[in-house]
Order: sequence, then C-alpha cells, then structure tokens
Amino acid sequence: QVQLIESGGGLVQAGGSLRLSCAASGRTFSNLAMGWFRQAPGKEREFVAAITRSGGSTYYADSVTGRFTISRDNAKNTMYLQMNSLKPEDTAVYYCAATPYYRDLRNSDEYNYWGQGTQVTASS
Repeated sequence: QVQLIESGGGLVQAGGSLRLSCAASGRTFSNLAMGWFRQAPGKEREFVAAITRSGGSTYYADSVTGRFTISRDNAKNTMYLQMNSLKPEDTAVYYCAATPYYRDLRNSDEYNYWGQGTQVTASS
C-alpha cells in the first residue's frame, strides 16, 4: 500500500503562487510515477500534471502549461507542484496520485493510489 499526503494548499489572490507537496510512504517512491489532478465544485476531476519515476519526463494540461511546474525529490519521497500566476479558474481541490505501472499518465484510471486532497483557492 501507498499513503499519500498533500500539503501546501490555501487561499491566494489571483496572480499569486502556491507550492503543493505530496509526501509518499509505504512503497519505494522511485518506483512510482506520480500525478496531480484537481476537482472544482460541480466539475469532474481533471488532469493537471504528471511526472515519470525518474523525473525525466513531465506532462501538463494545456490550461496550466507555462504556469505550473511538477517536480519530485526521490531522496525525500516527495513530489511538488509549483503554481504561479494563479487564476480564479484554478480554484479546486488538488489531489496527488501514484502508480507503479502506466500507459497514459493523463488518465486518472491509471492511478492506484490517491491522497485526500488539499484546497486551493485563487480569489479575483
């Protein structure tokens, strides 16, 4: 089993920045590909960003490309999401997810493990 705990969410003015963290335990972190998803009220969960096991490849939703950066520190068993130039439409609960095997990291069905989520609110 893998336990994932997100932190770093909060309230920020539009144009501001936040850095989310996802701490993992229970399995060798470097064997897991990781992703961030978000869900706004009344909307379906959507892909935000993903990173491969080594961190060598990253993937982003078009809506966050150029503003968000995903990274990981395998020595600390932690993944990050640096969010800059936040917009009100970025407001959502952000979830981290992990999977040991995958074909398409943009697909939430590929992930076996999920965190409890952290709220991000960007006010206008």
